[in-house]
Amino acid sequence: MMDTKLNGPLPAKPSRWPFYFFLIGLFAIVLISAIYIGANPLTFIQNSDNMVDLFVRMFPPAWSYIATTTPAMLETIRMALLGTTIGMVFSIPIMFLCARNIFRLRWLVELSRIGLNVLRTIPDLLLAAIFAAILGFSPLAGIVALSIFSIGIIAKLSFEAIENIDNGPLESMTAVGANKLQWIAFGVVPQILPHFVSYVLYTFEINIRAAAILGLVGAGGIGVFYDRALGFFAYDQVLALILYTLVVVIIIDLISLKIREKLL
Repeated sequence: MMDTKLNGPLPAKPSRWPFYFFLIGLFAIVLISAIYIGANPLTFIQNSDNMVDLFVRMFPPAWSYIATTTPAMLETIRMALLGTTIGMVFSIPIMFLCARNIFRLRWLVELSRIGLNVLRTIPDLLLAAIFAAILGFSPLAGIVALSIFSIGIIAKLSFEAIENIDNGPLESMTAVGANKLQWIAFGVVPQILPHFVSYVLYTFEINIRAAAILGLVGAGGIGVFYDRALGFFAYDQVLALILYTLVVVIIIDLISLKIREKLL
């Protein structure tokens, strides 16, 4: 029988100094950045009177304002729904073009990813302002802006999911002579469909919040009433709108969560 030395020297513990240096460096970067941009925490204390005055003027909320703004809230939900649906449709070819395990042409994949990054770089408010100038101050500008915004989110999350699928079924289909469309339809789509639906629902939740403020740049929806109430310093109406939006978002989040739980 072989003797085993159980009482040998224990391996040395890894040094903690790299972690400490990382924390010190991170703190230094945050501190220097705060100093550079003039982020002084004392500003909150110095302006505390303004904050208290604002909160006092918000209460009680103008509950009657909710009835006035309900058509605009419904318009906001429709904008988010249409924007998400259009974005979902256009994101389908883009997400396949961006996946390295679907298309082997490196230039095509990289070009598709660059285009997707361009879409994701432009903020939704800026998109809404641009299309409001082109299409006029209407919900259509908000829908187009949300559609482009949705493409960036859905396509990005989906192509990453595609690249993490099991390649076994794809190799089997290739071995029996399946073409690219059959490959995608029967080897890729069944694996990513639950994730894709989950990403679409998640994007819809985000678009509800985004659509609520697009009216600030003239793109329709409940944001028009936010802009009006803020312009007249009617903070009780602003608080009523905030609470109204909060309730709508919570309801949609709960419904979306239940659907995602069934899928995943």
